[in-house]
Amino acid sequence: MPNPAAFRADKTRLKGRGAVSNQAGRFERLATEPVVDDWPGDGEGLPPFRTHVRDEVPRAILSYNSSPDIPFDRSINPYRGCEHGCIYCFARPTHAYLGLSPGLDFETNLIARPKAPEILDKQLRAPGYTVAPIAIGTNTDPYQPIEKEREIMRACLQVLARFHHPVAIVTKGILIERDLDILAPMAARGLVQVGVSVTTLDRELARRLEPRVPSPARRLKVIETLANAGIPVRLMTSPIIPGLTDHEIETLLQAGKDAGASAASWIMLRLPREVSPLFQDWLAEQAPARAAKVMARVREMHGGADYASEWHRRMRGEGVHARIIARRFARASRSLDLDQPLVPLDCRQFRVPLAIGAQLALFD
Repeated sequence: MPNPAAFRADKTRLKGRGAVSNQAGRFERLATEPVVDDWPGDGEGLPPFRTHVRDEVPRAILSYNSSPDIPFDRSINPYRGCEHGCIYCFARPTHAYLGLSPGLDFETNLIARPKAPEILDKQLRAPGYTVAPIAIGTNTDPYQPIEKEREIMRACLQVLARFHHPVAIVTKGILIERDLDILAPMAARGLVQVGVSVTTLDRELARRLEPRVPSPARRLKVIETLANAGIPVRLMTSPIIPGLTDHEIETLLQAGKDAGASAASWIMLRLPREVSPLFQDWLAEQAPARAAKVMARVREMHGGADYASEWHRRMRGEGVHARIIARRFARASRSLDLDQPLVPLDCRQFRVPLAIGAQLALFD
């Protein structure tokens, strides 16, 4: 069985990383951890954790879900794992399915899907395909740093644009600005909307929470850039961390409104499976004075547990403090006209284009 004590990394190796440990995934029978034999210099001078990327060719790129508290039924993940390293990321446990740790492995051992655009094109051409908005970025960020080199997300957008297919994007990355040449024309046809996540306006706290994410001010600039290009943008103040970032709700919403967001949303901190011990390790290292308060608030919202996975409840929590946060958000967003959803995406324009390299038909 995996060792319950996580493999904790030397602090000198953790620059730019969110997790401080690399505990084996829950499906692994064995765990590894470093051993110091007391030789002079043993364990010293090891290099920082580097990002490693390997390719995967999935059979399908569209993932479907039937969750009643999620507003979409299909999504695309160009990458598995995320170099942004957000310590609170609820997608971390998915790395355990790969035999990797939801800790440091999640942000340093990444999986790219370079054939995603080709596979997407094939799936959209299937005779039985029925169009509905595709969500991208709901698990791992499609605009994380490796997208600059790999351009998988950009190629997927090019496919969606050819099919006139609606898409909803969630990101913290500034690379989305690179793709304005695709996104702006799609937005003009009602085919795209974007959610930009800004968790805190505190630059120092953001650097510790989300070590490889652009600064809060830079993300607000992304909102401004997208809005000026005619792209509908939603500010996502997610997750709200009780006892750590909840005091910023009103100022976050005002900043998003000033930047050009036309809607706003929120989700409470979620700590499923391995995320809870990882987050608590982070609290002990980065915010020890607030650790007890934060976890007390979290457990109060989930009936004494670190997390409750029931539909609807998992996104908001329950109890006095959950209700206070919900009411504050509702009041502030209403006062700023951010409480209405973005205009629905248009599914009526979907069409299957001529395959690349195919000959034109004699008769239409």
